Amino acid sequence: MVDERVGKLARVLVDYSIEAGEGDQVLVFGEVGAGPLIKELYARVLQVGATPITQVSLPGTQELFFAHAQGLHYEEIPQVTRAIYEGADAQIGIRSPSNTRALANVDPSRQQALQRRNRPLSEMMLEKNRWVLTLFPTEALAQEAHMSLAEYEEFAFEAMGLNEEDPVRYWSEKSAEQERLKERLEQAREIRIVGPETDLTLSVEGRTFVNSAGRRNMPCGEVFTGPVEDSANGIVYFGVPAAIGGREVAGVRLRFEEGKVVEASAEKGEEYLMSLLDTDAGARYLGELGIGTNYGIRRASANVLFDEKLGGTVHLAIGRSYAETGGKNESSVHTDLVCDLRDGGELYADGELIQENGRFREFDLLAGVRDDG
Repeated sequence: MVDERVGKLARVLVDYSIEAGEGDQVLVFGEVGAGPLIKELYARVLQVGATPITQVSLPGTQELFFAHAQGLHYEEIPQVTRAIYEGADAQIGIRSPSNTRALANVDPSRQQALQRRNRPLSEMMLEKNRWVLTLFPTEALAQEAHMSLAEYEEFAFEAMGLNEEDPVRYWSEKSAEQERLKERLEQAREIRIVGPETDLTLSVEGRTFVNSAGRRNMPCGEVFTGPVEDSANGIVYFGVPAAIGGREVAGVRLRFEEGKVVEASAEKGEEYLMSLLDTDAGARYLGELGIGTNYGIRRASANVLFDEKLGGTVHLAIGRSYAETGGKNESSVHTDLVCDLRDGGELYADGELIQENGRFREFDLLAGVRDDG
């Protein structure tokens, strides 16, 4: 029996996130582990008068690609794939891995080459501005988070607001609540992040903050921008482990001078971290500063889709900026790293303390953005 919350998630994604309507062609893609959600989405897309186009991949196909692909496969996007992306009005992507470490032994240069090849597809998706990325619980994700599958389902569905009677209303209200924080941040010229082994300043002058509340990611809950490219100075420690490209990267330390990473280390996955930083000229500069506002995510789970939204954290992405923020950094990578401010951290806007120990000072009455526990 399918959990009724899977149907709720389908309605949120179709009705709220991409606002599908009559005549739209909606691309839905994910692994077979997301079967229950794909079926619910298929039905809901039809119910609103749109046409679903499904792409369901089998476990192991990524590994086969990297094992057998030739030079041409890394250089040219297949015409059929390009045509699908060009023709789709909206996209729903679902992460549902059967093995989160399947690509752990793949040559990073091959992964980065594929990212470079597919960059036009990413840009096409961003330009259409009707896309959402979500996750469906699997045994592999539960193991990565050190939970049983049942525990992980509860963790994920709570983070997505699916325990609410009306999740669409819930996320609409979140969006309105986060707008105040967005407006406050857009008044600032400089942001300073202070915490364990962290003291970093960066400029956001003239940049646009984006209120992200379920339109692009699910779960969601963040306000983000693209920092001024040459402005980051100082050090930052990312204490939240991340699973990137099938590898664990943990305990990352970066030092910035005039926007560029000039020193980098990691307690785990350092070689892979360095390969990311050396991908291209833009990979050592910041493309994003994000502030997590989802206090319904109870703890980190080694999944950046959730961890970057954790209330009381900030995340910085090395690599590509999002044009909607005014960011100008160009790169084929966009890698988010999460800095936890919930224990001894502070966040300043133009010298004014706006968050302490993960709790907003000026915004602590925003219902639903944080709890009182």
